[in-house]
Amino acid sequence: MTRIALAGLGVTVDDGALAPFRAQFAAVTQPVRTAFAAAHVVLVDDYANADHSPERPAEPGALAPYIDWDATLALRQRIHAHGFGIAEAMDTAQRFEIGWDIAKRLIAATGRLGLARGFVAGAGVDHLRAVRSLHDLVDGVLYQVEVIQAAGGLPIVLPMLELARRGASADDYVEVYGAIVRQSRGPLLVHWLGAAFHAGLAGYFPGDSFERVMDLDPTIVRGCKLSLLDAEHERRTRARLAPRGQVVLTGDDFHFAELIAGEAGAEVTEWSTLADRPLALGPFSHALLGVLDAVAAPAGVALAALAAGDRASYDTLMRPCEALGQHLFAAPTQHYKAGIAFLAWLDGHQSNPFLVNHAERCRDRAHYLRAAALAAEARVFSDANRVAERLQRFLAQS
Repeated sequence: MTRIALAGLGVTVDDGALAPFRAQFAAVTQPVRTAFAAAHVVLVDDYANADHSPERPAEPGALAPYIDWDATLALRQRIHAHGFGIAEAMDTAQRFEIGWDIAKRLIAATGRLGLARGFVAGAGVDHLRAVRSLHDLVDGVLYQVEVIQAAGGLPIVLPMLELARRGASADDYVEVYGAIVRQSRGPLLVHWLGAAFHAGLAGYFPGDSFERVMDLDPTIVRGCKLSLLDAEHERRTRARLAPRGQVVLTGDDFHFAELIAGEAGAEVTEWSTLADRPLALGPFSHALLGVLDAVAAPAGVALAALAAGDRASYDTLMRPCEALGQHLFAAPTQHYKAGIAFLAWLDGHQSNPFLVNHAERCRDRAHYLRAAALAAEARVFSDANRVAERLQRFLAQS
């Protein structure tokens, strides 16, 4: 165990700070919350020389040689070892930038890992060259659903940008999602991603379309992931879905600590299943979060504490993780991946902090330094010496 003061940050990195909690809850094997960590993609060092940028993004087909597949899959195994399922080919993996060919390869590779806690993966329409009709959207999603199921994953229907671009009506949304549900053997999840994550999704699920979609067939549509950063909306939604056994997997990286725990005294009311795995039902949210990529170690122990009935230890561990999430996902929220990759690099889990299209350039020095300080407070780091060395290197270069 090592303690190192980070000069100028007023923070000490203590890579043994999590050990007492880990020992206390080591015997907990049955979680009371289902939690998937949306994982990012690691790039090779040679990507430093790639002439890609947020202003001049690469064509998806040009990106495959730059993916560090070994490090990307090792990241997923590390996260899984902390108690999480994996959410694959989601926004955290820069799905809108990498395209379907890389996403399909990620899904297949994650399936071959045989993760005991399973994985979900995003089903969209990004393999289509053109969308001529709403029928194309239905067929496109169903194709990707089948690919995910064949790999052993649970499909989550991603937002379809084409619906927003077309200014589709509420009835159009229900028609498209309804056809997907009717033709799918399920189970499925539905993802509602807010405009903070992608400006093209402003106005998604107009009117009462989301409620009508979730009403379609609860035996197929088992729940939803809400990435709206609106805790009250999430609480209302889960209360509405609960009588049918549907659940909310929070995608709220600002308020996840309380949403996952539920209000004081929240208890499991009954058990169901999700993709043949136990699923607790009650006045709380489950989780499908990008921030869990960054905080897997302390958050995994926090969920074990919650399962043991120790809400105080859960709060002690998870509240600093939430504070880190609020910083990483601060506006402009879509650049949150930069902080996640940076922290993984600081702790030695990858050899560089690069993102596809060098999106890491979209955050400044102050943002990264604050992220490092908050991560230290959240007990994220496992190697204090490496963090100190890499932080000094970052300071010298920035």
